[in-house]
Amino acid sequence: MLDAFLAGWKSGSFANVSFVRASGERVDAAAVATELKALEGQFKDKPPALAKQTPRVEDALAFADVAVSQPVTDKVTWNYTTSVRMTKGKDGWQVIWEPAVVHPKLTKGDELEVRRKSASRAGVLDGKGDEIVKPRPVTVIGVQPRDVTDLDKLVADLAALFKTAKIDAGTSDLAARVKAAKPEAFVEIITLRQEAFSPIEADFRALPGTVTRDEQWLLAPSRTFARAVLGTVGPVTKEIMDSKPGAYAVGDQAGLGGLQRAYDDRLRGAPGLSVVSTRKASDGTRQDTPLYTIEAKAGEALKTTLDPAVQLAAEKALGSVKQRSAMVAIRISDGALLAVANSGDDNLAFTAQVPPGSTFKTVSAYGLLDAGKVTANQVVPCPKFFTVDGRQFKNSNFMELGSVPFHTDFAKSCNTAFASLAPQLGPEGLAAAGSALGLGQAWDLGYPAFSGRVSAGGSPTELAAAVFGQGQTIVSPVAMAGVAAAVARGQWKQPVLLLDPAPAKPAADGPALKQTTLDPLRAMMREVVTVGTATALKDVPGGPVSGKTGTAEYDDNPAHTHAWFIGWQGDIAVAVFVENGVKPSETAVPVTEKFLRAIR
Repeated sequence: MLDAFLAGWKSGSFANVSFVRASGERVDAAAVATELKALEGQFKDKPPALAKQTPRVEDALAFADVAVSQPVTDKVTWNYTTSVRMTKGKDGWQVIWEPAVVHPKLTKGDELEVRRKSASRAGVLDGKGDEIVKPRPVTVIGVQPRDVTDLDKLVADLAALFKTAKIDAGTSDLAARVKAAKPEAFVEIITLRQEAFSPIEADFRALPGTVTRDEQWLLAPSRTFARAVLGTVGPVTKEIMDSKPGAYAVGDQAGLGGLQRAYDDRLRGAPGLSVVSTRKASDGTRQDTPLYTIEAKAGEALKTTLDPAVQLAAEKALGSVKQRSAMVAIRISDGALLAVANSGDDNLAFTAQVPPGSTFKTVSAYGLLDAGKVTANQVVPCPKFFTVDGRQFKNSNFMELGSVPFHTDFAKSCNTAFASLAPQLGPEGLAAAGSALGLGQAWDLGYPAFSGRVSAGGSPTELAAAVFGQGQTIVSPVAMAGVAAAVARGQWKQPVLLLDPAPAKPAADGPALKQTTLDPLRAMMREVVTVGTATALKDVPGGPVSGKTGTAEYDDNPAHTHAWFIGWQGDIAVAVFVENGVKPSETAVPVTEKFLRAIR
């Protein structure tokens, strides 16, 4: 009888099982099955594993302990012990049916349910350990249908208000949503930071039917602050839920892009849960009695190297150009990334794969000087044109310097001089120079970043193009900031973004660069600022600025060029990239100047 009952408990259908209530009244097996389903509540489709103990028999009564293993989630099982009583009548053994058979604390009218407890999401910290992403006040604005006097007018007024305030709220479906909602409902329009809501608050509240709700959201200091690398937090999407079945519930908050997405499991912690017996009270509310609880585990913070003041300065500087752009600032002494700024939502600072243009002359010059193929004072002619295997190379604006020393070629950014030196460097020498300055190495920042790819093409024309940053060589701003930092430091060190958790396999520090190579190269990069292509930076306060500009063609149209600047001042190295920036002197260099002035 016991075995048949336990089999029926699991299947939900009792065959060849007789039941009586505790009062002795017989009860139909089908009625027991119905009552069991009601008691099981949310577990009615999750049959438990049941393991019986040997029954104890006392005259006409028998008692059997049953170990119940009830699946709660894919990873959680609720284990408890209950007892089944049986009585022996004239027709044999009968199970004494009562709710306490399912769980000792259940009574008639109870139902098992699972209550999920969200964990406290952790913030993101800056290099000093202060919170960057932390709870900040927001206002949820919406409409309450019962208070609307003229829906069409309200929607039109809201659309005009949002347009004037440059708030992308989207009101096209608002009227339909208000009509479909209950009179007392809160029909949400948008959630705004306080600084965005305050200017429109009075006008918004003056419209009949508008309502607000104050909340706290995990946010960065501003909407744009390091957005492309930090990401955002918001309601979990279907795509995220599908990617990790069972990990999220509708309404959960999840990381949406950037570090928030990549480290979502760490930041969100582990949700808790309670199995409760619930029943409807006389006033219509539900009364819960906890039976099993797993406490939520709070998330762990993510500690970055970012410096909010430097990050804000970088973002403000990028705001001075209309084109898509990116800036990376590295603390030279330890490789810490102080700013990772992008003008849009795309993380160009880390993921762009674009030609470096003449900023790559820093790498080529390093290789040539280090190998003793040229000296800074050696005359290297700079003609207007230079031909390699029938392909003609030229300088920007058809510049022609004549017979000048190599340091002048570098300062004035002479392509033809570098093309003429390409055979002395060779593809292997070019690749070795790039590797010594971190390009193409296996980085691990704890977040995807492109470390660059130096041209491996061995043809004379490809090599001639590659030495001044064209051809097949492609880089990212963070890679080129690393190049500048390496020259300034005298050793390449992988940039650092995350302090906790630290990356699993960061690239090892490069070997110390030879002083006999560094001295002339640093002098040449300083000359770029004093008399070369970046003279706008020579009077920036805070110490001497050194660097290299770059104009990078990216297709077959010579007029289509990106603008670059890489360099350093004091303990900060920078790389600025402006997509379609054309002339560095009009885009990348002024951005750099604004940034350097702002952080002093």
